[in-house]
Amino acid sequence: MIEKLKNSDVAMAKKIQIVFQASYKIEAKLLDATNFPPLQRTLENYIQSKTAFYGYSINGELAAVVEINTDNNFILIRSLVVHPYFFRQGIAGKLIEFVFDTFKSNLFVVETGLANGPASKLYEKFGFVAVHQWDTDFGIRKVKFEKRVQD
Repeated sequence: MIEKLKNSDVAMAKKIQIVFQASYKIEAKLLDATNFPPLQRTLENYIQSKTAFYGYSINGELAAVVEINTDNNFILIRSLVVHPYFFRQGIAGKLIEFVFDTFKSNLFVVETGLANGPASKLYEKFGFVAVHQWDTDFGIRKVKFEKRVQD
């Protein structure tokens, strides 16, 4: 089940942070990153965030979270994380479909580390196209994907 999460609630923010931390530890290994800023995100940052968080729960347990920013002329998937216990169950794809069905836009944008092959394959499967690559200040090569939607 997918539902909007109230990240301003401390207990919910802690659940969100647990899923993010578990997932990003795996991504940091994929990227061979020793300094990975998503792992340094504080509980207070989740609580104060103005982005929208949607969670996918299984038997009452938060299994995955997608973080959406709608402040621009496009929909930005800021984060899409699945707890490692729930990998390879199609949950990330369900969250992407949810984003497409819920948010109306001509442009969807997402970024990931270039060496994160599973994420890149997932985004490409849903019609995203790599449009830009760059090196970050913390030593990770990133890739930006876009999906354009016609009215």
